[in-house]
Amino acid sequence: MDIRLDNKVAVVTGAASGIGLACAELLAESGAKVALVDKNAETLPGATKRVQAKGVAKGYLQDVTVIPALAPLVSRIREELGEIDILVCSAGINIPQLAHEVTEEDWHALNDVNAKGLFFCNQAVAVQSMIPRKRGSIINIGSQMSLVGGWKRANYCASKGAVAQLTKAEAVDWAPYNIRINVVAPTFVLTPLSQGMLEDPEFRSYVMDNILYHRLATLDDVATAVCFLASDEASMITGAILPVDGGWTAK
Repeated sequence: MDIRLDNKVAVVTGAASGIGLACAELLAESGAKVALVDKNAETLPGATKRVQAKGVAKGYLQDVTVIPALAPLVSRIREELGEIDILVCSAGINIPQLAHEVTEEDWHALNDVNAKGLFFCNQAVAVQSMIPRKRGSIINIGSQMSLVGGWKRANYCASKGAVAQLTKAEAVDWAPYNIRINVVAPTFVLTPLSQGMLEDPEFRSYVMDNILYHRLATLDDVATAVCFLASDEASMITGAILPVDGGWTAK
């Protein structure tokens, strides 16, 4: 299946590295004009250049936890690139801790990005560009931990479980506006966020033992799932959680 997204505008948060950057690159290769949103002023210019080598792209420096800034950001993207057809919310963080180690500060730091920032990005794009036009596709990057528990992941599981449930509720609320909204739920992928954790032999063994294919997911595995859900080929899919987990959640 040749997925084409010609003449569509896509916004990707957390786009300066890892899964977000891979999604931005594949969206651009597929013909979309891509807005890369990230708070990292050091890595965003280089990421934007990489995506520009694949197609049309522009970088936008923004922290998704600054909620009052999100509506103006969406307005600017609409003015500069056009009405938004696709939103990929990939911005996320993790703080590996046992449940009894999580502080209130840790809780807010993680959930403000993974759940709160994601929700208000969804809302800003929906209100300004998708609801008025009665079309759009939103893909939220969850995790296999949206579906199961994990070692040193109590806080992370709470945030990614919220992503799954928020997405289902939004799918119900926004179906009358023909907005599709889904979750891609990857297993562990080698990214700057996970590299340090996966260098721990005990933790890497735990991961490999739980993935039926005994390998990490690749960035392309995740980006391909995102582009499929963004496309018209997925026109009957909404409110779904698509695991890209090598069978972790099948057990």
